[in-house]
Amino acid sequence: MIASASSMQINGLHPIRPMFLLKPASLRPSRIRCAAATSKPSKRYSITLLPGDGIGPEVISVAKNVLILAGSLEGIEFNFQEMPMGGSALDLVGVPLPDETLLAAKKSDAVLLGAIGGYKWDKNEKHLKPETGLLQLREGLEVFANLRPATVLPQLVDASTLKKEVAEGVDVMVVRELTGGIYFGKPRGFGTNEDGEEIGFNTEVYATYEAVDHDIWVDRIARVAFETARKRHGKLCSVDKANVLEASMFWRKRVIAVAAEYPDVELSHMYVDNAAMQLVRNPKQFDTIVTNNIFGDILSDEASMITGSIGMLPSASLGSSGSGLFEPIHGSAPDIANQDKANPLATVLSAAMLLKYGLGEENAAKRIENAVLDTLDKGFRTGDIYSAGNKLVGCKEMGEEVLKSVDSQVAAAV
Repeated sequence: MIASASSMQINGLHPIRPMFLLKPASLRPSRIRCAAATSKPSKRYSITLLPGDGIGPEVISVAKNVLILAGSLEGIEFNFQEMPMGGSALDLVGVPLPDETLLAAKKSDAVLLGAIGGYKWDKNEKHLKPETGLLQLREGLEVFANLRPATVLPQLVDASTLKKEVAEGVDVMVVRELTGGIYFGKPRGFGTNEDGEEIGFNTEVYATYEAVDHDIWVDRIARVAFETARKRHGKLCSVDKANVLEASMFWRKRVIAVAAEYPDVELSHMYVDNAAMQLVRNPKQFDTIVTNNIFGDILSDEASMITGSIGMLPSASLGSSGSGLFEPIHGSAPDIANQDKANPLATVLSAAMLLKYGLGEENAAKRIENAVLDTLDKGFRTGDIYSAGNKLVGCKEMGEEVLKSVDSQVAAAV
């Protein structure tokens, strides 16, 4: 997983101004019937779509159509603008994140990303890799909190590698700090020790909210986590290594201080090694987890595999204000690109997170979440989640079935 920091410097990058006309994405949801759409939308939002590479354009197309329909049923209208990013932007204009793309993202209400990367660009220099564009995007949007839900859906419990009685009912949210910690702390680099031996070194740094460098504030990520836990089941587990690391001791101290603002949320603490074990031993004990950059990188990936397929998992990256970034956690899967084999549900659920956490439109988000469950209840499966007795479908058909389920809902439960 890749993280970003506002303080990160990308050396040697000289953006090339793209010579192309930027147009709003075409809105052509092919089989949508808006049975209960309001005649005059009461709310309007601008969304920047970043299809990216590989299967990205396929899954973004499905998610866009679902957003249009769910929004119309709640009196919401979207203005979409599709922009190049990643490998596709490299091929088009020579940089992974054109200035125009970042500007459009910053001006929009939210950003929905498909996937980036591919074998074609693996040997590029660092500043010309698709992944560098993602770092720059996170930096430009000033997002610092990554929310990664890991929910074992009842229809897919058998897909988990854990025993059914362990996996059933798991619903964990990992809140990861994105812009500080050992990934971006200074000093860092290579050198020699007093014996002349070559060494590599990194620094784990976090600070209180009074620090000049806001990228390393503990307090702001703690507040995001407490607010998230408050909206869920009121339990927050802060994961650190406070028995060994001074940075973790400080992390725990600040989390405890912020906890005084949230008396309705039950706070606990756990060392990271124990947390890694408990996630596979008894994952249902967790509701919301908050942790630093490196621990969150590892634990969120571990939690995601409990569900059985990363093709089902969305994510959100949020800042103090401005556009949030919403994306599936899976990669660009170039091996199956343009073959109608991709699972679009992680991107569809990322669209639901966009509505819920980015725009505060919980009813529309619930419509999408319910539609995904209904589609799975009917037995439709893409190849990554297929099992005997279900119907194997492609990306497009899965999207059409979700649309039918959204359209069939008379009212969304809150």
